[in-house]
Amino acid sequence: MAQALPPSEVNMPPSNDNPADPTWDVELLRVLVSRKGTQVEAQWAIHPQLKQDLLPNEWQEVRDLMAKATDIVGDRFSKALSETDPMPPGNA
Repeated sequence: MAQALPPSEVNMPPSNDNPADPTWDVELLRVLVSRKGTQVEAQWAIHPQLKQDLLPNEWQEVRDLMAKATDIVGDRFSKALSETDPMPPGNA
């Protein structure tokens, strides 16, 4: 099972709502969109323990869904980028 570190162990302040009940923050999935010039790239990552906990068919389902998610995010980012002012000419 995926494990979480309490906030004090990951340099996060305790929850202000109830200091006796610390809030745990765990990043299970991450989508990263980056660009180089006009090229847009979307990547995703999953917490290693979560990956180990999934059955093969569950892992395949996550892979398929995240591939769709990164395609959507990448396409939207690319569209937004194309609607902005073009990059200024460089020194070649």
